[in-house]
Amino acid sequence: MEITCKNCHNTYTGHYCNNCGQTADTHKINWHFIWHDIQHSLLHFDEGIPYSIKQLFTRPGHSIREFIEGKRVKHFKPLSLVVVLAALYGFLCHYFHINLFINNSDSKIDFVEFNEWVSTHFGWVTIATIPLFTLGTYICFRNQGYNFVEYFVLNTYKASQKLFISILLFPLLYYFNGTSKITTVTNFVYLLDVFLIIWTNIQFFNTMPKTKVLWLSILSHIIFLILFISIGALIIAFEEGS
Repeated sequence: MEITCKNCHNTYTGHYCNNCGQTADTHKINWHFIWHDIQHSLLHFDEGIPYSIKQLFTRPGHSIREFIEGKRVKHFKPLSLVVVLAALYGFLCHYFHINLFINNSDSKIDFVEFNEWVSTHFGWVTIATIPLFTLGTYICFRNQGYNFVEYFVLNTYKASQKLFISILLFPLLYYFNGTSKITTVTNFVYLLDVFLIIWTNIQFFNTMPKTKVLWLSILSHIIFLILFISIGALIIAFEEGS
């Protein structure tokens, strides 16, 4: 059956106009239309976020490798997913006044103010650490046929894993906020993150021996820590010297 496109008035057959690409099925604009638009256009919530999170905790390395190789329709975009989760986690830390940093009276840095700044810029802080993770991955797994940007995507999805775990365990942060035990909670999240990194890498680099992936994953994380601590030390030295 021939259809006249409501957008460009081209006559065509099928589900989409072959001239402008508009769908043949244009619904009446009502509350159902608005809700579907919010789900699909703003969050891709009908498939994207729940699908990607499920994949990241059931078959993380396989799903990320498939995304890089072109299987992308159902996935939420990696940077968008990090921004959404980081914004949510940052909002929770800001709204509930979670203090993840111990204030040192001998330091010229106001850690209360620093904690507030990190909370309100958590998305950018998270994204800023991804290239450091990526550099470690690229150095250790440089012979596996992937480029730097593809490793950036891999580590972006890993960041989403950590953020989602942090959101799930946020009640513990809130409960122990202001006590010394909050360090125990953050250390637990850190160890869980390291486990997820190794598990994801073992699946992602599935053509390599698992033992080799394990040691290279640890080495890449050590490289990240060296870079992160070095940059952090430079920033603190600059702040204390100013």
